[in-house]
Amino acid sequence: MTWTLLFLAVLHHLTGSCAQFVLTQSNSMSTSLGSTVKLSCKRSTGNIGSSYVYWYQQHEGRSPTTMIYDDDKRPDGVPDRFSGSIDSSSNSAFLTINNVQIEDEAIYFCQSYSSGINHSDVNHGGSKTKSPQSTNCEIYCEKNYCCFKSSVKDLGLPNHIFL
Repeated sequence: MTWTLLFLAVLHHLTGSCAQFVLTQSNSMSTSLGSTVKLSCKRSTGNIGSSYVYWYQQHEGRSPTTMIYDDDKRPDGVPDRFSGSIDSSSNSAFLTINNVQIEDEAIYFCQSYSSGINHSDVNHGGSKTKSPQSTNCEIYCEKNYCCFKSSVKDLGLPNHIFL
């Protein structure tokens, strides 16, 4: 009983107090080499286009790597097989991976932020600014800035691509 109450209190704090919206990702999937995969990230409230979306790739035992920033931009070194897009009609962001390769097997997760924050906080390309603690980004919140990578349906599932 005590653990349940503690869990609910923590869950309320993480989802109610900090998060002004929740990002829900599509389920894990299996695919084959050379195919195309489209991963989704749906925003619960507000407009997906009102704040930038970022996509990260994480291989087992390694820190996440930024694959897409500012909705559709690729950092240097990310293959052009990866592309990001926004669909306002479904209030979703998408990461598309064309010609899937063996090295693409990983966990992918999206991140966004509340439009109430002055945003300049992700390392990409030549810009070095404040970065989220992406090595521990299961649920990371600071002020209005939230990052979700979860394995509970209500909070959204990370996209795990299996080959």
